[in-house]
Amino acid sequence: MGKPPILIIGSNPRNLELLDQFLSREGYETIAATTIEGFAEKLDTEQSVGLALVDIVGFNPKIWEPCEQCANKGIPLLLISAPQHLSVVRQEGLAHGAKGVLGKPLAVPELMNLVKTLILES
Repeated sequence: MGKPPILIIGSNPRNLELLDQFLSREGYETIAATTIEGFAEKLDTEQSVGLALVDIVGFNPKIWEPCEQCANKGIPLLLISAPQHLSVVRQEGLAHGAKGVLGKPLAVPELMNLVKTLILES
């Protein structure tokens, strides 16, 4: 059986492209969305998401609704935040079901270890 796809969410298409490259190198398929509505739609239509990886930068507080949907569906949620907002995002994220929060700039080895761990746990 292959690795489950990873839902990647972010308002910056270039950052999503980079995430896709990192994950693809490790054999993961990604499904991307650049809007809150797109995130919610992917949660409704995709059957076997192994992880939701959300770059929270650039989104309004409505982003927490699909984040909670992840928790309700048993999909592990990992957030990425700007360093200046890390503590607030960590607090809000954990309250809305996140399993972890990473600050930018990303340390790719740390990201990949968390991805592997969270997918194995789900």
